[in-house]
Amino acid sequence: MKKNQKIMEKVKKVLNREVIFYLIFGVLSTIINLGSFYILNTLLSVNENLANFIAIILAVLFAYFTNKDLVFHSEVKTFKDKIIQFLKFMSGRAFTLAVEFFGGLLLFKIPIPNMITKTFLTVIVVILNYFISKYFAFNSKSKDK
Repeated sequence: MKKNQKIMEKVKKVLNREVIFYLIFGVLSTIINLGSFYILNTLLSVNENLANFIAIILAVLFAYFTNKDLVFHSEVKTFKDKIIQFLKFMSGRAFTLAVEFFGGLLLFKIPIPNMITKTFLTVIVVILNYFISKYFAFNSKSKDK
């Protein structure tokens, strides 16, 4: 029993409220990203690279507000600190936008359906974004201000 209790304690630490909320809003952000891409590329025949770019922007805006308020509970008070936090978030997302966009430029050329490629890129980006948000944009130093 003690071994099982230790395992459960480790699982609880990993699956804390922040991670669960991040995953929930990450899934919703991913749905926005993939759904926007699908609508633009498949239904409206927008070029896959432009559709990808627009989908990423929509997902990032959704992610900023949900991460700031509901996942990491930003407590910055001053306008200056809010701007700095927003710029940190956006610079992190600009990095992952580049990863996703240039990954798309390369991977959309291989004979795999665009939606599979897009899904793969999105999963990589969601993982990177958690660590960037937690340790760069919404870290404890930012909350102390």
